Amino acid sequence: MTLILDAGGVSALAGHRARLAELRARGVWPPQIPAVVLTEALTGDHRRDFSENQLVRMCQVRDVTEHLARDAALLRTQSGRAVSLSATDAVVAAFAALSPDPIVLTSDPEDLTTLVAGHPTKVTIVAV
Repeated sequence: MTLILDAGGVSALAGHRARLAELRARGVWPPQIPAVVLTEALTGDHRRDFSENQLVRMCQVRDVTEHLARDAALLRTQSGRAVSLSATDAVVAAFAALSPDPIVLTSDPEDLTTLVAGHPTKVTIVAV
């Protein structure tokens, strides 16, 4: 299983040791975070981002390559809602679609479900 966090997932797990321990016990650790997610999840102020930064240090932050960005653009276009879906969510969806047995932890399950709906990879979307 591959646990992937979007900005809502980062916020939901930051500072919640019990949830982190549960994920470790289930064997879905460390989570993967596409780097662009940090743009939404953080403020840039290290004092306000303390809990999020602690979590991010325990995760694997993944680069957004040109190939991944192009896959995300395609998913966004195929959704029929390209104008209303965020590019960051599209990158998370594309990353998940390329991952083995992906689980996405998100505060926006509707948009992520829409983005992966036409993809052959089964992506599990979990609302936080």
